[in-house]
Amino acid sequence: MVAQLDTPEPSGDGLSRRTAVGLLGTAGVGAVAAPLLTAGPASAAPASSTAFHPSPDSGGASPVQGLHLTFGKDPSTQMVVSWITDGPVKRPRVLYGTIEHGLGSGSDARTRTYTDGKSGRTVYVHHAPLTRLRPGTDYLYLVSHDGATPDSGTFKTAPRGRQPLTFTSFGDQSAPQVTWANDGSVALDANSTPATKDIVTGVEQVAPLFHLLNGDLCYANLDVDRVRTWNNFFTNNTRSARFRPWMPAAGNHEIESGNGPIGLGAYQTYFELPSTETDDELAGLWYAFTAGSVRVIVLQNDDNALQDGGDLYVSGYSGGRQLAFLERELKAARKDTDIDWVVVAMHQVMISSSDANGADLGLRAKYGPLFDRYSVDLVVCGHEHNYERSLALRGVVSGSETLTPNPASTRTDDIDTGQGTVHMILGGGGVSGTTNQSFFKDGTAKVITAVSDTRPAGGKRASTYVKEEAVWVGVRDLDHPYGFAAFTVDPGRFPGDTTRLHVTYYNVNKPNGELSVFENFTLHRKRSDGHR
Repeated sequence: MVAQLDTPEPSGDGLSRRTAVGLLGTAGVGAVAAPLLTAGPASAAPASSTAFHPSPDSGGASPVQGLHLTFGKDPSTQMVVSWITDGPVKRPRVLYGTIEHGLGSGSDARTRTYTDGKSGRTVYVHHAPLTRLRPGTDYLYLVSHDGATPDSGTFKTAPRGRQPLTFTSFGDQSAPQVTWANDGSVALDANSTPATKDIVTGVEQVAPLFHLLNGDLCYANLDVDRVRTWNNFFTNNTRSARFRPWMPAAGNHEIESGNGPIGLGAYQTYFELPSTETDDELAGLWYAFTAGSVRVIVLQNDDNALQDGGDLYVSGYSGGRQLAFLERELKAARKDTDIDWVVVAMHQVMISSSDANGADLGLRAKYGPLFDRYSVDLVVCGHEHNYERSLALRGVVSGSETLTPNPASTRTDDIDTGQGTVHMILGGGGVSGTTNQSFFKDGTAKVITAVSDTRPAGGKRASTYVKEEAVWVGVRDLDHPYGFAAFTVDPGRFPGDTTRLHVTYYNVNKPNGELSVFENFTLHRKRSDGHR
């Protein structure tokens, strides 16, 4: 179980605009430099204004590390600020506000911990909820605890209602730092490449409202020092994640032996997510949120997949609770006339024409009918370390033992998602074992249809594969291993109008990490408010 420590001490510290800007750390200064140059003159802070003066402990305090954001339950009014320390701290808290009005609000952080099952080290993660924010508004914030140098960032809340917005997505990232090997020599974190760093810079060039991280975040389960790898992951990603929410889905490599009953205790401690699950062992593993007219549903697929891919084999761990959640969310989204787009983010895949992991029949059997019934527009995944997207899919090819998805259209440039769901594999987040060179060239694909009953010592349950005709293939990138997708919503102009999701897939190129556009295409559908 994930241990929790509450830190109830109040943090009523208030800062003027001038004091707030003066205390911003180096990252925060860069983030707010442009708005400050155009803002009106600041009023002088009164002599009695309370400055942010942490009192150092006699033994010093662990610094703020790995600053990152996630949305609260209402992304237009709620944000969570999270950071990591190496030990317990006193009064972890956040001051926040706008550039115009200063850091006039405060929030105490709640501390959660886990003890790594391999090293025995305890990790402390602090989560401060920011509430009563204004929709579509820029905020700045300052983070600290007693004895630590403050750190800072900025963010923008989601708009309320039908407004343009951009989000990005990729999976399978890893962490671009070195670690110690078993023999004490220097080694790379598992699966690390320079692209793991370059892709974060790429996301910041797009500057989305939020980012979807589709599982296999850092591959800590493969490293000697799992805690160091998680720290390296957040050290890398805080260059973006302190300025915009990175909303994760847990993949098979987040399952770590000894960390909780199903191995996901570290993941659940590091992230505070808008979960509605009441069981602590399942909290944060699936959740949903709305930004503008987009409803995003995030799943944890090891529950429903057949493949054995983590430190533990946990298929079926929720006893059907995740599937029930998924259907409730899909049904509610399609009844909501304020929601047009339904996007599912998850890790393992229902389509793949690469000779790597393959598609998973368990997901096809459980998710496929729900995606069809409730007209899911877009599914973003990882797991296969390449880029591939499907045609619009609805139903299955008659008589196929692999439940082969049936293409509802052959269009690849401008796709009506009212006809079917588009699946995108975005597994080029930086991992070293790329699979773009492994695409089948004969129009076929492989599907996991079963796994062995037992696990061999030190291994995984063997998968049974069946080949199929890959009639659902849309576009594949055979030449470039790394990249991410950006999605920009055009909400339309009037009730019942056509709304569009403009998609750009960017390559992150070797050796310097510059971006280039691999393709552009558009998804469209009718707005849901046409029959009020």
